[in-house]
Amino acid sequence: MSRHETSPTTVQPASNHRPNACCFCWCCCCSCSWNEDRERAWRASRETKLETIPNCEACTKPTPEEVRGWAQCFDKLMKSPAGRNVFREFLRTEYSEENMLFWLACEELKTECNKHSIDEKAKMIYEDYISILSPKEVSLDSRVREVINRKMQEPSSHTFDDAQLQIYTLMHRDSYPRFLNSAIYKSLLQSVSRSSSES
Repeated sequence: MSRHETSPTTVQPASNHRPNACCFCWCCCCSCSWNEDRERAWRASRETKLETIPNCEACTKPTPEEVRGWAQCFDKLMKSPAGRNVFREFLRTEYSEENMLFWLACEELKTECNKHSIDEKAKMIYEDYISILSPKEVSLDSRVREVINRKMQEPSSHTFDDAQLQIYTLMHRDSYPRFLNSAIYKSLLQSVSRSSSES
């Protein structure tokens, strides 16, 4: 036998290598009943949790100047509750609303002083937006994920600062330019300008 050939006894199909491997891993790549049961239980527990972020923030109707200001600076858009609502509506059309939800959850966490509340909210943010099992997982690089995993040993109100900045930057560079060219923004701008000229 040449050295490039392998003995048939040493080659085994991957499925026979460890037949019950999927019952001991935490990935979602397997379809065994154990994983399906775990997934069902996880989804049920999520459905019982209250959504901490309302569908839309309470805000007054924006002025034409305010709406025009959103096109000048992303910070102006994000500092305005009305701006965040409209931007969030746009993100929903791009299936990336979780970026805004994560950012808002981090802002809410920063206002907490109670240690127990910080622990609870940090855990919920992790499960909702950082965990690879979450349907609302945000896109973070491995360095930031490692930092978060370390900080989750002892969460604070600033546990997700690096991740929040990364998502803020992503929204600014990626989604914001498209938002300014979107029908959602343009129609709002026309609407507030028209109502302003009529009054």
